[in-house]
Amino acid sequence: MKRLIPILVCLLAASGCAGRTSKKSATAVVANPQLYTYEVIATYPHLTTSYTQGLQFADGVLWESTGGYGTSQLLRVAADGSRTEVVAELPRTEFGEGITLLGERIYQLTWQNGRMHIYDRKTLKKVGTHSYRGEGWGLTTDGERLYMSDGTSDIRVINPETLKEERRFNVRLRGESLAYLNELEWIDGRIWANVYTLDQIVIINPENGVIEGVIDLRGLLSEEDVSPTTDVLNGIAWDEQTGRIFVTGKNWNKMFEINIVAL
Repeated sequence: MKRLIPILVCLLAASGCAGRTSKKSATAVVANPQLYTYEVIATYPHLTTSYTQGLQFADGVLWESTGGYGTSQLLRVAADGSRTEVVAELPRTEFGEGITLLGERIYQLTWQNGRMHIYDRKTLKKVGTHSYRGEGWGLTTDGERLYMSDGTSDIRVINPETLKEERRFNVRLRGESLAYLNELEWIDGRIWANVYTLDQIVIINPENGVIEGVIDLRGLLSEEDVSPTTDVLNGIAWDEQTGRIFVTGKNWNKMFEINIVAL
C-alpha cells in the first residue's frame, strides 16, 4: 500500500512526475495518462448495510454483490435506489466479491474461498459453482469473455463457457505495475477499476494493460455522510444504452450518477 499511494498522488499532482519504465513495457507506456475530475448528475439512496464489492447495470436495474462473513449477498436494486431485493445469500463462511452478467448467467466471486457462484439470469437459481486459485476481487465482461482481478496487478481473462483462464495481463501506470485493482467495469472498450482504499478509478486498455486515464473522485461523499461504518469507494456500473455511470462505496448512504470531465 505504501508504494501504491505515492504513484497515484504524483500522477494527480503533476503530469510531469517520473515513473520507472522497464524495457519490456516501454513501448506500451502512456507517458501522460489523461486526468479526469467529475460532476454529479444525480444522487440516489444506497443501503448502508451493503458492503459493496461488485456493481453492474443490466435489465434496467443495478445488480450488486456485497461482502462480509455472514452478510454476503447478491442484490437486485432499482436504478434510483428506491427498492432492493435479495436474490441470493452466500454461506456464512464465504465473503462475496465482484459480479458480472453475461448471456443467461450471473457470475459472483468470493474473496478467499476460491469459488465462483453461477446463477440463472431468469430464474435467479444457482446453477453451478466453479473453483479457482488465488483470491477473487473484481469481475466484468466485454460481452464475450470474463475479466477478473485478484488483488495483484494482473487481470485474468476467462472463457465463460469452460471457465478456464485464457490469458492474463499486467496493469501498469507509467510502466510500473499497479496492484489492489478491485471492482471492475467494462465501459466503451476499456476496463474501469477501483483501486482499493483510494478515491481514484483507473481506466485500463485491456489489450496491453496500460492505464490510459485516472479519475479523481475525492470529495464525492461529503463529510456529513460519513459514519463510523462508512468504508472506501467501490462500485462502478455503466448503463450502455444511455451512457449513465453509477458509483458508490462500501456501506455508503448514497450512490452517485456522474459524468467525468477531462482536466
